[in-house]
Amino acid sequence: MPRYATIITGDDGFEVVSAIGEFEGAAPRARLGRVEAVAPGVLIGMVRDASGGFCFPPAGIDSRAVGLAMAKLKARAGAAKPAARPKRGKRAG
Repeated sequence: MPRYATIITGDDGFEVVSAIGEFEGAAPRARLGRVEAVAPGVLIGMVRDASGGFCFPPAGIDSRAVGLAMAKLKARAGAAKPAARPKRGKRAG
């Protein structure tokens, strides 16, 4: 039986395999993205590479990871500051 994958375009512009199924007869209709026949080794989460095949995205730093790390560092910096001493009022003379 031929394998078909639903291909969607992610926020980063890559074409991602979101679902895979085996169907007899005609190819299924696409509800979201598009459907195309794929090889047996293709798995959910793979992206289309420059040669037109599928591979997993390279493990690297994406913008979401950078944003989370920056937020954690800012939160730590705010918590590490010592409490300021209260200001004394002027004495009545």
